[in-house]
Amino acid sequence: MKVLIKNARVITPYEVLDDHWVLVRDGRIAEVKKGREPAENFDLVVDAGGNYLAPGFIDIHNHGSYGRDFMEATPGALETIAEFHLKNGVTGFLATVLTAPFEEMKRAVKNAAGFIKIQRPDKARSKLLGIYVEGPYFSTAKKGAQPAEYIRKPDTAELDELLRLSENSIRVVALAPEAAGAGDAISFLKEGGIVAAMGHTNATYDEAKRGIDLGVTLATHTFNGMRGFDHREPGAAGAALTDERVYCEVICDGIHLHPAAVKLILKVKGKEKVILVSDAMMAAGLSDGEYTLGGQQVFVKNGEARLKNGTLAGSTLTLDRAVRYLVKTLGVPLHDAVRMASLNPARVIGLSRMKGSIEVGKDADMVIFDGNLSIKSVVVGGEVFNFGN
Repeated sequence: MKVLIKNARVITPYEVLDDHWVLVRDGRIAEVKKGREPAENFDLVVDAGGNYLAPGFIDIHNHGSYGRDFMEATPGALETIAEFHLKNGVTGFLATVLTAPFEEMKRAVKNAAGFIKIQRPDKARSKLLGIYVEGPYFSTAKKGAQPAEYIRKPDTAELDELLRLSENSIRVVALAPEAAGAGDAISFLKEGGIVAAMGHTNATYDEAKRGIDLGVTLATHTFNGMRGFDHREPGAAGAALTDERVYCEVICDGIHLHPAAVKLILKVKGKEKVILVSDAMMAAGLSDGEYTLGGQQVFVKNGEARLKNGTLAGSTLTLDRAVRYLVKTLGVPLHDAVRMASLNPARVIGLSRMKGSIEVGKDADMVIFDGNLSIKSVVVGGEVFNFGN
């Protein structure tokens, strides 16, 4: 199938290319050029109308949306979440499995692995790219909304079982690097080619650095659920910010982080090492009310999701809104903000060879949006789905 997308402002990781066209052939990007369009017959011609054409967003850390949760462990939940993601410009995502009884975690992992195999490219859904295991090897002092009763020490035998059930689709495992046995778990993950992230951690700077030396390359929702920075004890946050080996997840909803904290992360890490994540829970896309996360009651008011005690419990954010926040509120250049939602997440999970930027040979996963970042159309594997007028 041949698709031509013309009259577009193509966003690359480095700049915006005005008045370009993109040729898609058999689900891959075949040409990106300016000037006269090729004199060929196409199965579909899409006029971007001078709007932006960006690589599809990739949300590596989210728990659910539109009333569904990955922990339901049903294909129907994954279908609904995937459909909601697509409407927000997300063409690929990871299913986040959180701290729970081990049998429930296994069911969720097995369900996601099964869904990956049966996905259909002609359905209006974002593509499930793998699994993010958030827990249960955390610090109770920094548990956030992770259920304390199920937090325990790292166990490589458990990890091995989850990996086998996932059929090699687990891409990230978050843990507290200071926990007893964490070193063995980090080494185990690194040997298996899986990203070890530090999250929900009360690690000192030295403990976090030891974890990084062993293989930690990602900080789970930076500043949230981790020991903060102090001028005499920089903590896990200080280690993540100052070590160039570490990517930093950032929740840009104006709730989880003060704008100055986001600016600090951007200034220290640079555009190459920041990853926008939603950390969304089932209330994303729905109105305020009562929901659940990890079996816990969550109250959503004015878009803020909190436990009864006031602890933040995920978010109601979408990745297009995160990009918009960076651009409209903090003044980040559009191509940099898009990079943090596309190429950077693709790189950290090892998929940048085929995803994350508009380049010849890569998968045709793209999104068309206007100057206000309102989604018009989304392309997944060359299939075009329209959402705006």
